[in-house]
Amino acid sequence: MNGWVMAQDSPRILIVEDDADLRETVACYLEEQGFHVFRAADGLTMEEPLAQGVQVVLLDVNLPGEDGFSLARGLRNRSRVGIIMITGRGDLVDRVVGLEVGADDYIGKPFQLRELVARIKALLRRLQPEPAPPAPAQGCVRFDGWVLDPARHSLTAPDGADVGLTTTEFAILCRLASPPGQTVSRQALSEAVKGRDWSPFERSLDVHVGNLRRKLEGNGRHPRLIKSIHGVGYRLAVEPTAGR
Repeated sequence: MNGWVMAQDSPRILIVEDDADLRETVACYLEEQGFHVFRAADGLTMEEPLAQGVQVVLLDVNLPGEDGFSLARGLRNRSRVGIIMITGRGDLVDRVVGLEVGADDYIGKPFQLRELVARIKALLRRLQPEPAPPAPAQGCVRFDGWVLDPARHSLTAPDGADVGLTTTEFAILCRLASPPGQTVSRQALSEAVKGRDWSPFERSLDVHVGNLRRKLEGNGRHPRLIKSIHGVGYRLAVEPTAGR
């Protein structure tokens, strides 16, 4: 840890980067900012630090062996850990693909270390469970056979199966379901997901909505439940109801 003493509750960050110089530069800076940092050069060496309970993974796209996209997909299938993809400079395709496989955010090389810290802190805030609302019985929201439970952070399909959602997808669905039946602007969705510092015109919002749609539609087994309102935003195509 290069002599830095970390507090027991310091956020735990894993950087997976095969460029040793960049990995060490980023790790040392994050440690100076009070983070507890683990290092890995590829997918094989990241498993041990992952077992230490990291909260955010900084994952380079171009890794030896299994690439960052495949690793991100595997992580998302088994964990809700925060994922920030480190992509090539100006490579929009890498960024979109990263979001499609389950990453929460991305940053392009070369990047400013202060910006990276800001993105990590923003993601950590989003990963914090929101306090349960004081509404009566903390009711579930039901729509077309689906059951959304904000208190348990769960979504149940009409056939009773649990549907795994990322933190971002869950925030989008909760915002679309409240208030029921109303169109939610891109600005309002952006603020619900990432706060006021996220532009509603970012392509990543549409990517997250697309991922959520695929999970709700189940490869055509269910009708489209999220409707695009051109120039405005999105709304649920069916009106949700509150209940236990």
